[in-house]
Amino acid sequence: MTSHAGPATLRVVTYNIHRCRGMDRRTQPQRIAAVLATIDADVVALQEVVGAGPGGTSHIEEIGAALGMGWVMTPARELRGRQFGNAVLSRHPIRHHAGYDLTWKTCEARRLQRVDVDVNGHALHIYNVHLGTAILERRHQAQRLATIAASRHVRGPKLVLGDFNEWMRGLTTKLLSQHLKSIDIGNYLKRRWTYPGLFPILHLDHIYYAGRVEILGVQLARTRLSLVASDHLPLVADVRLGL
Repeated sequence: MTSHAGPATLRVVTYNIHRCRGMDRRTQPQRIAAVLATIDADVVALQEVVGAGPGGTSHIEEIGAALGMGWVMTPARELRGRQFGNAVLSRHPIRHHAGYDLTWKTCEARRLQRVDVDVNGHALHIYNVHLGTAILERRHQAQRLATIAASRHVRGPKLVLGDFNEWMRGLTTKLLSQHLKSIDIGNYLKRRWTYPGLFPILHLDHIYYAGRVEILGVQLARTRLSLVASDHLPLVADVRLGL
């Protein structure tokens, strides 16, 4: 592959789609796809995704097909006979993907998804995460996440994004901030809450970055459709990569 060095501008999104079940209790993957279509992102990190299985259709297949984007999924467990976990969609070629176990004791199974996206012949490393709800659980997961994301064996620009289930500056924020830079959406938006979707009062979704990454802008995709499509709002960032 020919390498074209230089800056590249991308739009990235993190979005907990709540099994495609909206605030009206309807399960509609096509509605999630419609929300993402209006955002027009290059890379999308999704959490609470229903995948393939004998128990029904694959939501991520429907969403990927509707958007015309490639995708990979990292299941954490099964949900009614289908895969359930994180997924990344990308307009750029996906070089590599892997999963890392973040499960703590008897709590719900959790996995960190890493996806390496090819941008102009260079790798952008995406770490897609959905942490647990218990404090001790997140403490374990934050330490493991920080170790994996900060590995010096993985070089190049990195984005760590997802649903951290942490609305205040807790241990996860402190650990990741030692190794990564954090997007403070309060610097970009007056309204920073992403959960629950219809009347958001908590800021659970975050984006961290490392390497040659410049943040150009941040926004919440707050539309009439996104307010009911999921119990989270999509968090959108425009970034420039120095490749």
